[in-house]
Amino acid sequence: MVTFPVIGVIGGGQLARMMAGPAVELGLELRVLAEGPGVSAVAAVAHAVVGDYRDLPTLRDFAAGVDVVTFDHEHVPGALLEELGAEGVSIHPSPFALRHAQDKLVMRAAVEELGLPNPQWRTVRDIAGVEAFAADAGWPVVLKTPRGGYDGKGVLVLKDSSTLTSAAPWFTGGELLVEEFVAFSRELSVLVARRPSGESLTWPVVESIQVDSVCDEVIAPAPDLDPAIADAVTAAALLLAERLGVTGVMAVELFETPGTGAGYLVNELAMRPHNSGHWTMDGSLTGQFEQHLRAVLDLPLGATDMVGQHAVMKNVLGGKNTDIYAAYPPGMSSGPSAKVHFYGKDVRPGRKIGHVNALAAPGEPLTAVRARATRVAATLRDGTGSPSTDNS
Repeated sequence: MVTFPVIGVIGGGQLARMMAGPAVELGLELRVLAEGPGVSAVAAVAHAVVGDYRDLPTLRDFAAGVDVVTFDHEHVPGALLEELGAEGVSIHPSPFALRHAQDKLVMRAAVEELGLPNPQWRTVRDIAGVEAFAADAGWPVVLKTPRGGYDGKGVLVLKDSSTLTSAAPWFTGGELLVEEFVAFSRELSVLVARRPSGESLTWPVVESIQVDSVCDEVIAPAPDLDPAIADAVTAAALLLAERLGVTGVMAVELFETPGTGAGYLVNELAMRPHNSGHWTMDGSLTGQFEQHLRAVLDLPLGATDMVGQHAVMKNVLGGKNTDIYAAYPPGMSSGPSAKVHFYGKDVRPGRKIGHVNALAAPGEPLTAVRARATRVAATLRDGTGSPSTDNS
């Protein structure tokens, strides 16, 4: 009897949950180390244990029952992962690669070493360091915590020297990252998957639209993107994946800066499936979650061609409607061709609870695809809506 491998995912959020479907389709067993019994992935997998990912014995016990360990988030202490690796545990991405997504100072130094376009940046330990950086780079500047920040958390924009006092509580003895404030035209993202044996593939470069520092909408491919910039950022993602030894899916988030330098700057890295890649679940021949599983098992990667001319992902954030299922009939009828993905989370205002994918029909303009995704997502959020007038 052939035994299929067991994949262990540390973290029980929506990313682990969305790995479950492709795992079942591939005949793989997915196990999750969850933060609590009610987190998103627990209901989607047959085997979930609750434990602290910051505790080495817990990690060791979890790893003992799986063939490969991967991640739903990037918060597991690197020293613990290095200990597991030294004990022979197969970890993808490796602790070395993961460190570049865990620590923004490490990431900035790596991007610089590879000769890729960075914003101006500096390591600082006090307000005087920020002020000295601003004297060189100009105001405003952006102060960031190297670890733990996401969706706008751990980020402070300082407009001028009069706002420096607001940064005082950030300095508690450790190092912080300060960057120039980038006047970008839009945010881009490119996903790359790489397997241990070296095969790498990317998906089309997408535009990511943020609202209140949270991803609101993703458009694939990025509309009207200069092909030279698309080629350059794709090449940058492949280079980062190779040089950092990435295994699995990595998202490279970027600022588009037309008319300046390379036309783009690297913003951040994520060593896991990413919000900007959720459109691939329905809009690509191989979605990012299936690809991540293939990659960490060193299986041949799947084709990443788009299945239509355009794909749009619209996040569903918690709003006034707390009964999401009751909103399914009006939501689905308002866009019958759209695909709804719900994360099984309790609804809280502003919390990511799901997303909607909409694909272009032959000859359909992007504006109509965006409108459909927005209409369905809004109906789920608010609990009210009207049937589609375009039969799509």
